[in-house]
Amino acid sequence: MNINLTLISQMIAFAIFVAFCMKYVWPPIMKALDERATKIAEGLAAAERGQQEQEIGRQKALEEMKAAKAKAADIVAQAQKRYNEVMDEAKRDAQGEADRIKTAAHAEIEQETNRAREELRERMAALAVAAAEKVLEKEIDANAHKALINSFAKQL
Repeated sequence: MNINLTLISQMIAFAIFVAFCMKYVWPPIMKALDERATKIAEGLAAAERGQQEQEIGRQKALEEMKAAKAKAADIVAQAQKRYNEVMDEAKRDAQGEADRIKTAAHAEIEQETNRAREELRERMAALAVAAAEKVLEKEIDANAHKALINSFAKQL
């Protein structure tokens, strides 16, 4: 194998090319690769932070939902309590009204009974007077003997 001038000149040209590339081309490529690696690392770190923040947000949302459910349950319990109070009050009012109506009805019945008794007494007195007239065959003056008729009616 003959090493001739062409081969040596190609080796020198290649060495110059490698030196040129190492001095002027390689640093920007390495810088771009380092920047790219840094961006990728930052992106991965940001993604990790985002996942952590998402998990924290999810936990906060669950806590808020639990708090809202507890508050809703409390509101429902208060509404049920108020409903029971209103129902009890309405029952008491209705019972009071029923008692009042019942008392008024009893009083009205008592008045009607007394009126019927009085009317019955008056009729009995009139019948007694009529019977006495027939028996005595003479007219009895009702105004003159009113006290006698009233005592007779009370006895009946």
